[in-house]
Amino acid sequence: MHPILASRRRLLLYLGAWAPVLALLTYVSWMAGGVTWWGAAEVLTPACALFAFDCLSPWYIARTRPLRLSSLMELIFTWGAAAVASSLLLIGLVWLAAAALRQTRPQLGPLFGMGVVLYLLSAGVHYAALAAEASREARTLARDAELQALRMQINPHFLFNSLHSIAALAVNDGARAREMCIRLSDFLRSSLGQGGRENIPLGEELALARGYLEVEQVRFGDRLRVEEEIEAACSECAIPVLLLQPLVENAIKHGVAGMLEGGAIRLAVKRVGNDVAIMVENAFDPDMPPPRKLGIGLAQVQRRLQLRYGEDAVFDAGAADGVYRVVLRFPCESPMASSKRT
Repeated sequence: MHPILASRRRLLLYLGAWAPVLALLTYVSWMAGGVTWWGAAEVLTPACALFAFDCLSPWYIARTRPLRLSSLMELIFTWGAAAVASSLLLIGLVWLAAAALRQTRPQLGPLFGMGVVLYLLSAGVHYAALAAEASREARTLARDAELQALRMQINPHFLFNSLHSIAALAVNDGARAREMCIRLSDFLRSSLGQGGRENIPLGEELALARGYLEVEQVRFGDRLRVEEEIEAACSECAIPVLLLQPLVENAIKHGVAGMLEGGAIRLAVKRVGNDVAIMVENAFDPDMPPPRKLGIGLAQVQRRLQLRYGEDAVFDAGAADGVYRVVLRFPCESPMASSKRT
């Protein structure tokens, strides 16, 4: 079905756009002589309304006859024949309308030429619309591919850091190394169990983040403290899967790990109007300057938000008063609605 016919609003807008065309055809008929302005308008109104539907037919032809230089002659013949046939239809409609309304028939020669031009213009518009649709689909596929690539980079990066930590523990504390392996196994089972899901409820994403922090808790012991301030109203908001993973990992790597006495990671989630706001902050050693630019993990989070929500998302990261803070804000959607977003 033609996209215009699939929506009543679009159909009404389309028919409304033909009002200037009707005025032009009426003017041409009046200038050609033999009919009054009102008489031409009365005859052309029903004929033009039906001809408007006929000018939707190029959509079906354009979908099966793409523009290619190799088939130029075939296209010229196809569209020429279709334009002549459509214009003859317009002439027939005008003749029938004049007979039914008992009005003087406008001169058909100028109307025939206008019919050919209008049909070919409609064909050009449909080709442009199909090209725009193809370009939009290509951008969507490219965006989805980049999102998938960014997501696939998360687990290897995390595994490298975790295995490095296990190797370090194995030298001095075999029991803790074994416990960390078990926790790591549980975390990977949960994260990889998400399969191909692109978005999950925020409550599940928070559970994954806690699973990762439990793995690191074995490594750091009392040096790692976790503080949470979570609003229950946010638990069903959709979030790209494993979006929080690089944030908590970064907070440990550049915060807790660099402080002899350790430190706290604070995770806050709240609703702000129709959005959900997430804040992850951690203290860091003041003798070690914070990074001047985003690392790979934070850059991935920023890019995923940008690809997923566009201008509706906010990402802010920076240090102040010995605390490094990352703030995310994006629309709160249900996971089902989020999966249908384009």
